[in-house]
Amino acid sequence: MSSPPPRHGPGEAFSRNFCDIVTGVIDCPPRQGSQVPGSDVVQDRRIAVVIEDDADIRELVATVLEQAGFDTYSAGTGTEGVDLVRRHEPLVTTLDVSMPGIDGFEAAKRIRAVSDTYIVMLTARTEEIDTVAGLQSGADDYLTKPFRPRELRARIEAMLRRPREIHSGAAPTGTTPEHSGGLGASPPTPAVGGGANAGSAWLDHHGLALHPQMRLVNLHGAELDLTRSEFDILHALLEGGRRVISKADLALMLRGETYLGSTAYITEQDERAIEVHVANLRRKLGERPAQPRWIETVRGVGYRLTAA
Repeated sequence: MSSPPPRHGPGEAFSRNFCDIVTGVIDCPPRQGSQVPGSDVVQDRRIAVVIEDDADIRELVATVLEQAGFDTYSAGTGTEGVDLVRRHEPLVTTLDVSMPGIDGFEAAKRIRAVSDTYIVMLTARTEEIDTVAGLQSGADDYLTKPFRPRELRARIEAMLRRPREIHSGAAPTGTTPEHSGGLGASPPTPAVGGGANAGSAWLDHHGLALHPQMRLVNLHGAELDLTRSEFDILHALLEGGRRVISKADLALMLRGETYLGSTAYITEQDERAIEVHVANLRRKLGERPAQPRWIETVRGVGYRLTAA
């Protein structure tokens, strides 16, 4: 199937104006289909679905994704968007929260039931409860409007650098078993008393064991079902030990950027998202923040492992 033809009209002008005026970016590149910038090599076809009721924003997001090498399919309602995901099995799906009919939260739940596509929610809502609802409904990232096109592209590229998880009930879209959180086999018994010592690939702390390469987490012999972000946060904490890791550093780590000293900008929304991920992780561990067994909060800074 060939890539959809370029679209023209008011949306194209809006995309240019958005880049020039709202974000201050004056060098928005022309559409390149799936060709790698600066190269004559064309990448394998990648598919994205854009679900957004505002035609101008929908055009802008599609433009950003097409410049990143995606073939895009767009929908103006949640119901239409879920149908597009079922039909085209996209690698990435962007999803507006406020839409007619089913909203973005419900659409995300329906998508997650049939697909392991990366979901990025785009919304004007900035309240913490909305961030919580978005991440709990299955979104991988949550970006508030107005957003910078380059930030959207950077976040998507960061997600693609991270191993993918197959969510329960989802139909795989090109995911290999070694990139899945569940391999369908019982993990070997982790070494007791430390993760990477004595040639063991397991990291463990108080009966909680994690294998980075197999992306398995085992609590007292039972395998835990963690999201990609929860796994990566727990991995960072287990490796860090008693060293405090800030929320900003964890946010950068989830983006796939260098952390511990990076000058990248972190928003309050990014830090709230980390708080939500940690809260969900604690819930799955059966841990209370007031009496932590594994993850200790360092107030005003971040998190670290509890004492041995």
